[in-house]
Amino acid sequence: MADELELLRSADPVPPGGPHFGDGPLDHNAERRLEQLLRDPGNGLPGRPRDRRGLLSDRRDPEGRRPGHVRGLLLPGPRRLRLAWGLAATAVVAALTLALVLSGPSTPRAVAAPRPLVVETGSTPVPLHHMAELASAVAGTDDAPRLRKGTHVQSWSLGMSDDKPPITLPEERIVRWRADDSHTELVVATDPRQPGRPVLSDEGGEPHLVDDGHVLLDRTYPPSWSDAPPKSPPPRDPARLRAYLMEAQYTDTPLTTPELLDAMATLLDNWTLGARESAALTRLLAGAEGLRPVGRVTDRLGRHGQAYVNDSRGVRRMLIMDPATGTVLGLESTLTQPDPAYGVKEGNVMSYSAWMR
Repeated sequence: MADELELLRSADPVPPGGPHFGDGPLDHNAERRLEQLLRDPGNGLPGRPRDRRGLLSDRRDPEGRRPGHVRGLLLPGPRRLRLAWGLAATAVVAALTLALVLSGPSTPRAVAAPRPLVVETGSTPVPLHHMAELASAVAGTDDAPRLRKGTHVQSWSLGMSDDKPPITLPEERIVRWRADDSHTELVVATDPRQPGRPVLSDEGGEPHLVDDGHVLLDRTYPPSWSDAPPKSPPPRDPARLRAYLMEAQYTDTPLTTPELLDAMATLLDNWTLGARESAALTRLLAGAEGLRPVGRVTDRLGRHGQAYVNDSRGVRRMLIMDPATGTVLGLESTLTQPDPAYGVKEGNVMSYSAWMR
């Protein structure tokens, strides 16, 4: 390490006569020396053999860490997705993502990442205020759905840990609460041979597997209770719901539209909304700035919906709503700008969630 530090000093990307910690590019001499360090740290140093593995080799220190070990980087986005792209990770991203499988060698390869949902050409956009009126009308019927604690959701996200490739296979999750405030959670990996088909059923009030699906988690939790959002019941008034979502996001400042959509996702990951709560949420979304209607889409569960899009800081969030009831069906986030530093391209899907009742 001392020799490598010496070579770094000799590269001298910030000479004493230049601006300290400048952001400009390295000169040719500095680039050559840094390239030499990465490719061959032992070259030219007395007493050191040549080592073509360089700093990004598989050598480990006494604690088992690689010299090129990259920590996760937290970026803003839905569910605060983790993208831990770096020098050591970028070299293996392409090969690993394409080789992901759910089970044994007989299972067809899973698609590394989903494509963005596409708005149907020629479809007529429906204003959000119309959805709000529709949701309010449904809430006034006698057989309107009621609020239920727990969720049934299929989700996917782009992320990376220290030792796994940078995607997460689609998961389907059912959380159900009991009268004694205990709850069950069942999570399975969806079948890549049948994308979008639910592999969980909630018939009879108890979640159970149907068809194929690898169980990731099947657990019963002891009784617990909280009066803080998002564990406490959501209100049925838009203004009170706004305050509820702000508290759920640990802020006392008004939520921007991207923050509102993220808070909505947190709510729907904890509750299956009744018609009155859903109407309050839809009216709140109808007043969000920069959430524009774009037309009809078909989500990954084969459901038809109306799409509403918000673009902010290189991320496009697409809200999908049921045209028959005005309820939220899903949320997808897609990159609108490439970022070579993290190995992501324009159009890459960052995450999606599809909620079911």
